[in-house]
Amino acid sequence: MDTGKNLDYRLYVQREEGFIRADYHAEFRQYNKIKNGDVDGVRDRFKIARKTFNDGRGKLSSNPLRNMIYHLVSSAAVISRLCIDGGMDMNTAYTLSDIYINRADEAKSVEEVMDLIAEMQIDYATRMRELNNKSTLSFHVRKAMDLIYDNLNSPITVTWIADKIGISKDYLSRRFSSETGKRVIDFINEAKIKTAQNMLAHSDYSILDISTSLGYSSQSALSTAFKKYCGMTPKKYRDLNNVKLMK
Repeated sequence: MDTGKNLDYRLYVQREEGFIRADYHAEFRQYNKIKNGDVDGVRDRFKIARKTFNDGRGKLSSNPLRNMIYHLVSSAAVISRLCIDGGMDMNTAYTLSDIYINRADEAKSVEEVMDLIAEMQIDYATRMRELNNKSTLSFHVRKAMDLIYDNLNSPITVTWIADKIGISKDYLSRRFSSETGKRVIDFINEAKIKTAQNMLAHSDYSILDISTSLGYSSQSALSTAFKKYCGMTPKKYRDLNNVKLMK
């Protein structure tokens, strides 16, 4: 397809209407805040940008909702690649992008997609901040974190982690608490609960299936741990946050 005539016509219309593209550099300042893990900066900047989000942006569809979805998709593509360049695992970056694009595909309003764009930017920024913080940790603590994240589907103990790394349990506990401000067992539980929250909010898996997949001995064991960290039961959390149930 020859786009020459169509391009010339659109550029002419834009000139006649006084259309000015959004500043490329300003857009990438926000993307770089995400890459650098500046969560507060990302949140504050988006609050301002949201008020005039469509100003200077291309019209990707005559349907306002689809237009906003397309903008989320293009934003997800750029952010995921910048975060990979910043050190994020490629699988993590692309899968996170897939999650937000799929959620946007089910959205029913422009405002809902705008909320998703904000959530996506903050999510990537938070993960990049954690990644940047992790790079300052000692080898043994970083290795412990990797073992925890790679084995969330199993029962994990401090002794097991220490044995895998080849250090004593006491040494690991001291180093971990000193560098992260958290006990190893608390870090394990928080990682499992965050995963459970995501599964409860964005999947149809039963609470029993979730508890099994996260290495808990029973559904009640998950419920006890979940209530300790979230102040409510898994069922209550799902009722309040499950995207599919709320549609």
